[in-house]
Amino acid sequence: MTAEVIDGRKIAQSLKADVALEVLQLATESIPCGLATLAVGHDYAAAAYQRRLERIAGELSVPYRHISLGGASHPDQVRAAICDLNADPSVTGIVMLRPLPRHVPEADVFCALAPVKDIEAVHPQNAGLLALGTARYVPSTPAAVFHLLDAWLDNAGEDRADFYHRSLITVIGRSNNVGKPAVSLAYDREAAVESVDVWASRAGRLGWHTRRADVLIVAAGSPGLIRSEHIRAGAVVLDVGINRSVDPATGEVRMVGDVSFSDAVSRARAVTPVPGGIGPVTDVWLIRNTAAAARNQAAGRRDAARPQDSRQDGR
Repeated sequence: MTAEVIDGRKIAQSLKADVALEVLQLATESIPCGLATLAVGHDYAAAAYQRRLERIAGELSVPYRHISLGGASHPDQVRAAICDLNADPSVTGIVMLRPLPRHVPEADVFCALAPVKDIEAVHPQNAGLLALGTARYVPSTPAAVFHLLDAWLDNAGEDRADFYHRSLITVIGRSNNVGKPAVSLAYDREAAVESVDVWASRAGRLGWHTRRADVLIVAAGSPGLIRSEHIRAGAVVLDVGINRSVDPATGEVRMVGDVSFSDAVSRARAVTPVPGGIGPVTDVWLIRNTAAAARNQAAGRRDAARPQDSRQDGR
């Protein structure tokens, strides 16, 4: 079996055209729309993601700013930077780049975000809405995973509902920004769902879980974790990993996923590459959320400016 390689760049182009129209409409209505990212310290994957977001924001004419704080920054400094972005009317979407240093509590940082600007749905309010199936914003990476999967199903002539109802989706990794939201989105599609983390691997049972899956969503942050022995023949494999790999002979640095691509191609029915798979759709989806946040904030300003009902209650 040779897997079909799902072309994320092609699917992203179609989505990008729709988002460009949304951004243009906001400009026509004089509604500000801007993206900001905040990093604490330096991480290869986070830096690569930041560069991608800067590029796609420029391509879609969305103002963009990036704040980089030192890895030793005090949590109060991080919260202060977030508060400044919360108060900036030109910024409608804020993304905290991860990982954060260990001394910076992730939960405290997420709680500091203005919910209406939290376009990755990590604030407890937004995470709760997502878990309830009533999301304000769908986080960009898990949204991209299912957008790609839905597009592939359509192209393959599969009925989406039938596919999900008979499939087991196994999510590897339980991060707040990818793994957990991906589980919620799979629930929304009424699939059978399994969540697996590092303990399955440490217990020697990773393959036992993954070989039963019809769909593997791999977001473990571990290069080449998933090999042929972990993949059921005919499964769909969606690789979310962004990992730095250095060629020992040449010193060349390249980006690799959490899945051994050559192994997946020989076993799966379909697979996403790294790069060129999930990433391009993720980037466009984040701008889509930024535009949606701009629309939400404009509606909030209109509601706040509306005069209160001054009619007497009749007493």
